[in-house]
Amino acid sequence: MIINPLQVSSPEGKERLISLLDRFQLADTSCRETVADILNDIRTRGDEALLEYTRKFDSPDMTIVQLKATPEELANAYNQVDDGLMESLELARKRIQDFHEREMEQSWIVTRDDGTITGRLVRPVSSAGLYVPGGQGGKTPLVSSVLMNGIPAGIAGVKRRVMVTPPNAEGAVNPALLVAAQEIGITEIYKTGSAWAIAALAFGTATIPAVDVIVGPGNQFVTEAKRQISGRVGIDMIAGPSEVLIVADDQATPAFIAADMLAQAEHDPQALAILVTTSSEIAAQTDAELERQLKLLSREDIARKSLTDRGTILVCDTLGEAVSIANDIAIEHLEMMVSDPFSWLPKIQHAGAIFLGDYSPEACGDYVAGPNHVLPTMGTARISSALGVETFLKKSSLISCSKDAFLADADHIQALAQLEGLTAHARSVAVRMDKK
Repeated sequence: MIINPLQVSSPEGKERLISLLDRFQLADTSCRETVADILNDIRTRGDEALLEYTRKFDSPDMTIVQLKATPEELANAYNQVDDGLMESLELARKRIQDFHEREMEQSWIVTRDDGTITGRLVRPVSSAGLYVPGGQGGKTPLVSSVLMNGIPAGIAGVKRRVMVTPPNAEGAVNPALLVAAQEIGITEIYKTGSAWAIAALAFGTATIPAVDVIVGPGNQFVTEAKRQISGRVGIDMIAGPSEVLIVADDQATPAFIAADMLAQAEHDPQALAILVTTSSEIAAQTDAELERQLKLLSREDIARKSLTDRGTILVCDTLGEAVSIANDIAIEHLEMMVSDPFSWLPKIQHAGAIFLGDYSPEACGDYVAGPNHVLPTMGTARISSALGVETFLKKSSLISCSKDAFLADADHIQALAQLEGLTAHARSVAVRMDKK
């Protein structure tokens, strides 16, 4: 038995549910001091420190000249990517592009009858940095992260988009990453990773100019670095390990449930895979399927530890109770494997992404469905949303008062300013009334 199914109403079930609700933690702070030192080192010593870290942890012979991917490297990458992958990249690119184009906000202006003009001016940030993890020394290139982070920035109109990613020991980047970046218009690519790459993007060095917004997933050092530089630059979010919660009724397919739980568990030993079902039989069959399918995975050890340490199967009385539990947990990925999933959609309040029906596995959302796969974790779906075009936009308010409108409002402005003890505010109105 991989996961012992628990009745929600049992003492053990209640205890497990409480532990899930208490899992919220902004970041693994065990590396806080180490990351702070790295950030300060890059801020004060720039390229010199950046090169030292890159040589120590990734590529021993890296030079400053090699840090930036050359036009030759970018061109040669296409020779190393087959037509099948190019076709898949193009499908994903188009789906993601089409979806996110709907998110673009427009500037607007309203003119009142008294001649006052108000509005909002929507503008992109000037630059954005995309962090892409190395993926087992470059052997498993996370091309989906390039697309999911880079495409919304392009739609927003960000003029300078930069990608940073750790090099392999030979100082190279997987060609699939270089191709994916170029396919969405990114050619400024630097071969450096971890907290020092985030620091370079935040503070700037002689080689890597600073950016305004930093997005992209990473390990605890990347996450902690983003947390510490947030405010100096914009970030997408502070994200934890990947999560899925599956709500299933007695008509669900255990093999599908187990496969989707394993799809999360293989990410990380800290990944969270949860099943909440109304059927004890489905719960037991899913546990058996987990054991059977685990043996088929290349990352069996990682997935097994994740399920053993954090995996959860809860049995409750009704689907209403199951959805209530899902709302309380506010999961990153919520899958509704029930007979009529759309009927339950109005009841769902908190989830990063919602997958409806047996043939909508979370993997669809990771790659080709279109919506962004950068999602809030650790319960933050209660208060935040997926990465999108708005991550790269800023808004300025517009105000233009006509003289008549100003004079009509003057007494009200002065009354409120005087109430708040801000006499200079009131005087800035009075001085204009003297000139009327």
